[in-house]
Amino acid sequence: MSQIVVPTLGHRLQSIPRSWQRLTALCIAAPAGLIVLACIGMLTWSYATARIRAPHDEQHVLELQEKARTDAAFASELADEQAMQTEFRQQRAAKDARITLMLLLASTAFVASMKWLVSLRDRFVPLQSQFVQLRLPPRAPAAAGSRSSALRRPESGEVSAIDLSHVDRIVAEIGRSAEAAIPILQAIQSIYRYLPDDALHRVCELTEITPAQIAGTSSFYKQLRRTPIGEHFVRVCHGTACHVAGARQVTDELRRHLEIPEGADTDTQQRFTLDEVACLGCCSLAPVLMIDEHTSGRLTSLSAYDALQTFLTEQAS
Repeated sequence: MSQIVVPTLGHRLQSIPRSWQRLTALCIAAPAGLIVLACIGMLTWSYATARIRAPHDEQHVLELQEKARTDAAFASELADEQAMQTEFRQQRAAKDARITLMLLLASTAFVASMKWLVSLRDRFVPLQSQFVQLRLPPRAPAAAGSRSSALRRPESGEVSAIDLSHVDRIVAEIGRSAEAAIPILQAIQSIYRYLPDDALHRVCELTEITPAQIAGTSSFYKQLRRTPIGEHFVRVCHGTACHVAGARQVTDELRRHLEIPEGADTDTQQRFTLDEVACLGCCSLAPVLMIDEHTSGRLTSLSAYDALQTFLTEQAS
């Protein structure tokens, strides 16, 4: 028995050319937008008129009440005035209710037609493989006959490839499920001080974690690094107290002395990595920086680099 397929509204819309759909959406959105503006204008005018008229009406009623105390002939005029004002308020409330309903309907039509119009735009959506390639570059092909495809050929200038046995041990200890992505990446960084591409590819081979998940996680959390860290890690506090005391000038001067390129956080010789942190808990020493585990405070843009030199001298002695 053949199955009867009932065409839905979505199927019918797909059969209509996009140009006609855009024209229809515009024909709905344009008058709906004009009606929305007109309703807002009428409601604003009604509110402003009522606010202007209210003091006058109240003053007129008070005058009639004062006259009615001394002359009973004004009592009927007072009653007529109060009835007229009550009827005016009721009529205005009913009119505002009708305008509000029209505003609600027109707004709904305008929003729906604009969403329809936006959905008809031609948008480029990259494939998952293209996205992963941008965020997580593929490694170089392994040498022929190599037992492990996770090791890449050392490029010119490299001493050797990284030791991936640590990755195997971390995966064996933490687990292979997708939920273990963050602990695995943290453990890898604790060993290599950053997240090498070869190590990330090895994780994908050993676990259920996908390259897209690794790329998203490693780029979302600031404490996870995708680039090598310098020999010394310099953290400049940019909390409220340090910021007011000149932390920005200290950071800029350190970047200038260390010749750190624009957009990078490590100098070309990979001796220092400079990072801006929210707080180091030394507000009384503001502005303050921490070189590895050594803290220096009450700095200026001139004395910040001297603190680095003093630290290096103490390390050498």
